Amino acid sequence: MKNSINILALVCMLLILSCNNLNQQTQKDIEMYSSVWDDIINKGELDKINNTYFDENITLVTSPENVVGIDNFKGYYSNFITGFSNPNFTIKDIFGQGDKLVKHWHFTGKHTGDFFGIPPTNKTVDIEGTTLVKMKDGKIAQEQDFMDNMVFMQQLGFVSDPNNLAIISTAYDAFAKGDVEGVVATFSPDIVWYEAEGNPYADKNPYKGANEIVEGVFGRVVNEWDGFKLVNIKLHEMSENQVLATLRYNGTNKATGKSIDAQVAHHWTLENGKITGFQQYADTRQLADASN
Repeated sequence: MKNSINILALVCMLLILSCNNLNQQTQKDIEMYSSVWDDIINKGELDKINNTYFDENITLVTSPENVVGIDNFKGYYSNFITGFSNPNFTIKDIFGQGDKLVKHWHFTGKHTGDFFGIPPTNKTVDIEGTTLVKMKDGKIAQEQDFMDNMVFMQQLGFVSDPNNLAIISTAYDAFAKGDVEGVVATFSPDIVWYEAEGNPYADKNPYKGANEIVEGVFGRVVNEWDGFKLVNIKLHEMSENQVLATLRYNGTNKATGKSIDAQVAHHWTLENGKITGFQQYADTRQLADASN
């Protein structure tokens, strides 16, 4: 009986020591992994993708086929180094068990270089994702990334944000109510606004920023027109985060008493949920005639 107890105690001790060793190795893996990817992405040290930190058969599980081997893996991630300036890669959380790690990451950067054959768009991306990792003998052996590729492509401008129409509609609704603050809330701080050539308000093109637009366009409309309104507004979604609006201007010029029913088109550009650009196309002859 005594021998049985001693053997059981020995087995328990061995199990505890084994678990402690596994936990220590997992912690070492986490520390190495976090440090290496910080150097690769944030410092551009692509040569850290080598057999010191990565298994010779490192595999990136992806579609349509996996990326296998250090050279191929390095070539794949070189696109991120050359494609984005001012990268900021942060591991928000990472944990593991045995030879498996899970990381929650955040990446921002400006697309200023070639990225998998895509020429620079100068768009800024801000994305998050999760990566499943397998380690082998203290080296990174396999990775599989999970992220919202649709959001990523929207931020690069290749797929339009589905909320664009709602944002433009909000701007028009606010304008109809005389809610200037509501209109301005849809603007990016660096919005650039062009009135149609031949329109008297084009004299200060381009208007940059909300203040110039409010004072140079909205303010003049209120001062110079009675009952000015936008009617028959129809929105048309376009590629690369652009929206085309077709509509008509109605109103009466205060100085001349002449009315307009002018055909108009507005070309809107958006980025990250805000309006960055506006171009007006209008029946400027009718606008001019009503003003004289």
